[in-house]
Amino acid sequence: MKQASIPRPEYPRPQFVREHWLNLNGPWQFEIDHGCSGIQRGLYKDDVQLAQTITVPFAPESSLSGIGYTDFMNAVWYRRTFEIPGDWDGDRVLLHFGAVDYKAEVWVNEQRVGTHRGGYTSFSFDITAQLKAGANTVSVYAEDHLRTGLQPAGKQSSLYHSHACLYTRTTGIWQTVWLERVPQTYIASIKLYPDPDNAALHLEANIAGSTAGLQLKCESSYKGAATGSSTVQLGAMVAKTTIALSDVHLWQPGAPELYDLQLQLVRKADGAIVDAAVSYFGLRSIQLDGMAFRINGKSVFQRLVLDQGFYPDGIYTAPTDEALKQDIEISLGLGFNGARLHEKIFEPRFLYWADQLGYLVWGEHANWGLNVSKSEALEQFLPEWIEGVERDFNHPSLIGWCPFNETWDDERTGARQNNEVLRTVYEATKAIDPTRPVIDTSGNYHVVTDIFDVHDYDQNPETFKARYESLRTGEGEINVSFPARQQYEGQPYFVSEYGGIWWNPGQSDEKGWGYGGTDSRPKSEAEFIARYEGLTNALLEHPKMFGFCYTQLYDVEQEVNGLYTYDRKPKFDPAILHAINSKKAAIED
Repeated sequence: MKQASIPRPEYPRPQFVREHWLNLNGPWQFEIDHGCSGIQRGLYKDDVQLAQTITVPFAPESSLSGIGYTDFMNAVWYRRTFEIPGDWDGDRVLLHFGAVDYKAEVWVNEQRVGTHRGGYTSFSFDITAQLKAGANTVSVYAEDHLRTGLQPAGKQSSLYHSHACLYTRTTGIWQTVWLERVPQTYIASIKLYPDPDNAALHLEANIAGSTAGLQLKCESSYKGAATGSSTVQLGAMVAKTTIALSDVHLWQPGAPELYDLQLQLVRKADGAIVDAAVSYFGLRSIQLDGMAFRINGKSVFQRLVLDQGFYPDGIYTAPTDEALKQDIEISLGLGFNGARLHEKIFEPRFLYWADQLGYLVWGEHANWGLNVSKSEALEQFLPEWIEGVERDFNHPSLIGWCPFNETWDDERTGARQNNEVLRTVYEATKAIDPTRPVIDTSGNYHVVTDIFDVHDYDQNPETFKARYESLRTGEGEINVSFPARQQYEGQPYFVSEYGGIWWNPGQSDEKGWGYGGTDSRPKSEAEFIARYEGLTNALLEHPKMFGFCYTQLYDVEQEVNGLYTYDRKPKFDPAILHAINSKKAAIED
């Protein structure tokens, strides 16, 4: 059910699709609640008119929202009416939110249906019992207190203005809101384990409702041709099965072969279909082998770029689905084969395009803003992180997890990071997903990690290269950036942030920020390219370096070390950078 007249009309959960759904994006009533007093004032009640109109799913800070208010908002309110299609009678209705920053509380027809804490992950409520014939009203209250140190905020600025590598904030709804029709018993979620070595797909399905007398039927196909099926009797809320695949087509970077997957709940007595959903999967494996990162058994050098996930007019929210795809195409055009999705859990549509385009991505949470020196950080961080890992588990493009980035000590008290917070998150991630490597905290300070990475913004290619000579030769101390705080234990190694070369000709210094400061900026485009090539070659030519990640793909507000401008215009000839980035790496087979 695609509604092209509203913003972001595409299906928001592309790896688990049902036929019957209703997009609630578009005009909503809206009001800022600076005093967080709206519940006491009854702003959730149907007879109250909120002060403004906003365009969902764009945050009120963005121009696309129609609000454009960029000061701090302690809380905000939303309301709109909707009608349930007549053919949904007798079924359940789920109300879905792609993401609401930060703590959301939801009412339907003045009845509270639930709360959710976490600004980056999806959630839903069964609102069947609250619905009535005709017009229904949904009200949403969202609190956002990012300056408390008690919530992940990512790259959202804690000052009034954006500064350095921190940008405009996002408050409230910033992804699609939608309704979904499901039967009384339905497939709630699936977990896919591709197994190319055995030409199989292992599948785990969670079922909501009574499973008595039901079977789960799974059918795979490739470009319309059947490749395997499996039917399993349901006797519990979780079903596990394996599809033996008749044909093997590997999902690989740059060559993204994908299978289609049809799922049905079937009544055994008469063969009637109770529920149906469609999905897809990629057949690929991941293995750490010495210093190599292998995909389908082949050493693949990861030519990554840092992607912040910001947009001039939508802030956290891409203006269109095509804009998500375009960012990946820009990156591929520069010779990168993937990205660190930085300080933000990206929306499922981005991962969908990464799957479709054969683009490697690392999943990361928005830990900045959360004080990890306190044990309480675990309570704020882990539940949302688990939601993100579970939600995005099935995407073949996602090849690793990095829950934290640069976990600095508390600058106010001097308290060090609580290592047990990082250790617990690492162990929980591995328990949920044993199929992917986990970096505990990118850059610093490592506690327990499958991969050892460092951040290095040295602007001199010669000293930059020399710093990793001991890793190549095995003689001397390996660079770990903070030797008093972390220890290298022989893991696969890479520089997961480098470059950040300041380049903003024609823009005043007061409006720009980049790594190395104004004194070390290149004086010409030719000097920029020479520095870029020198830094990048040092990593490509290293026989024990499995990848790199350049900072960054495009400028964001005042941060001007992007290879494209904030409005996605190239600063340099992409072909020149593509030639540098796509050279064969020393570690590749």
